[in-house]
Amino acid sequence: MNPTYSPEPNNIEDDMEAEYQLDYRKAKPNRFAPSHNSRVVILDEDVANVFNTPSSVNDALRSLIELAQKMPKIVPHSEN
Repeated sequence: MNPTYSPEPNNIEDDMEAEYQLDYRKAKPNRFAPSHNSRVVILDEDVANVFNTPSSVNDALRSLIELAQKMPKIVPHSEN
């Protein structure tokens, strides 16, 4: 038998404070969280049907960025 086992139910409400004051200046980063910077983007359903993996989305966006950088810059004409 486990020595911490108690057949009597614990009354947890007696141990809980109504409110806790936390000092977030002493907080440490979550060591279990991913260390890389990641962003979550919600795709519309029609787009998600085409790009169903993170790598497919990233590859398409990188191709678009590369294409946009090769395009000549369009400068609006000033009216004189």
